[in-house]
Amino acid sequence: MSSAESQAPALDRVALPTPPAEWRAWALAGLLAAAGVTVLVAVLTGAVGRRPTYAPPPLPVSTPTPLPAGPAASSAAGGASILARPSPAQQRQAARRLSAGGSSGGAPRVHIERRWMEGFYPIYATAQATFGVNWLLLASIHMQESAFSTAPGTYHGLNFAGCCGGPMQFNVKNGGPPGGSPSTWEVVSDSYLYARRPSVYDHMTARHPSIYDDFDAMMAAAHLLSSDGARYALDDSAWLAAYDYYGHDTTGVLYADQVLARAIGWSQHGFCINCGVSEHLLSAVRAAYGTPAQAALEAAARVRASRRARRGGRRGSSARSHRG
Repeated sequence: MSSAESQAPALDRVALPTPPAEWRAWALAGLLAAAGVTVLVAVLTGAVGRRPTYAPPPLPVSTPTPLPAGPAASSAAGGASILARPSPAQQRQAARRLSAGGSSGGAPRVHIERRWMEGFYPIYATAQATFGVNWLLLASIHMQESAFSTAPGTYHGLNFAGCCGGPMQFNVKNGGPPGGSPSTWEVVSDSYLYARRPSVYDHMTARHPSIYDDFDAMMAAAHLLSSDGARYALDDSAWLAAYDYYGHDTTGVLYADQVLARAIGWSQHGFCINCGVSEHLLSAVRAAYGTPAQAALEAAARVRASRRARRGGRRGSSARSHRG
């Protein structure tokens, strides 16, 4: 017997692996194909690679149209509120923009897509829950300041006056010298610490706080409005808070009128991204709050002019007596 023949029985006793059944391979291929189709459908429908969709926050109140002769005039000319201090150049530009707003009804000058706005809704809701301010008032100021962040230069640099920037156009230059009075932004820049920051949102900056970070800027704006008396109600307190947000002058009156009329319109008819301000509501807000505030400003200006005239008269009398 050859050596090969003597080894044959041993080879017969070796356990060889059983070939896999064909149905397993076909099942695996089917699962992979199904998974591939699922991923493809998710990508094509936007379920993968896009942020979640958000609806506007619920409206906290529906505000009736205000009646004339509201109480805003009593405190519109002064007070201890946190005020913006716009430069003369800012006042002139804002006055031109607000005066021209009638042609577009205070609507954005470009069409704003719903998907663009969805990134702001969770931030509006957080601001409302944290600082107790009606999110419609915050959104109206967001529209007034940067057309919902679509204005050129919103997220870089400063405005034409070299003082303000970001979606809420905070002033970073109106403070005093080092160690003196802080700028408007410095007063409220740490407001983001009071709220929970979303894990993902548009225009998140690497460092905080930043006037260009949507969350930082809107928390600061809501805190500022709350400090100046704004609450859920869209009433004279909301008007005064918007007036303080801009600054105490004639242009500030126009600004607050438009901001509040827009917010009240949203509360009555639902949030509308590209709608203008109702002329009826604007007239009602102006009659209730703007006109009395304007009268208070004019009365204060007359008092200041009278005081200057008296001081001038005393100086003139003193000079004549010395010459005599």
